[in-house]
Amino acid sequence: MKAIITVAAMLAATLAAAQAQNVQTVAQADAALVKVAQDRAVINDEYAASERECSTKFFVNNCLDKAKEKRRVALADARTREVDAQHFKRADSVARRDADLAERARKDADEAELRAAQPPKPAKTEHEEPKPASGVRVVDREAQHDAKVQRQEREDAANAAKRAANVEAFERKKAESVHRQAEVARKKAENDAKAKQAAERAEAEKKKAAAQPPAPAQ
Repeated sequence: MKAIITVAAMLAATLAAAQAQNVQTVAQADAALVKVAQDRAVINDEYAASERECSTKFFVNNCLDKAKEKRRVALADARTREVDAQHFKRADSVARRDADLAERARKDADEAELRAAQPPKPAKTEHEEPKPASGVRVVDREAQHDAKVQRQEREDAANAAKRAANVEAFERKKAESVHRQAEVARKKAENDAKAKQAAERAEAEKKKAAAQPPAPAQ
């Protein structure tokens, strides 16, 4: 029972967090998840555009750092809304299971009360074997429910760790890609500058040679 109380407190906290994001129904949670996916696509498109714009500026790294920070903040907000919506859906599912469990427990209690009010049955004879109890006891159902909740919590923790690792790997690859692009842009700028300087020197030499008077005839 203590585990059920603890889970109920966790569910209440999850529902409160989701309601803070205006998620109060499963339909709203589904809509919030769709909105998060759309926002992520927009965030990534804006970051890609910022990368292209930064490559044309003199302070490339400073521009890219600002673009990455803007994307990080936007993705963090989207992730918060996603987690709230997902937790709301899980909390709603668990709440429904708890309600079903409570309803079955109430029916069992009513049936037990009716059986207790009925007159006792005749005593069994020596050769009569006791019949096994039918149905699942309330305490067994509670134990099964607690085990399911604990298993769900373990799965959620494992999935969260896996998602975090995937996000970290993705961010690392993106950072490497940005670094490579910045390096290519830097080298291109250097090559263009060298080519321009060489062209200017050649033009200056050409003008200098043209300005010199012709040698006197022998």
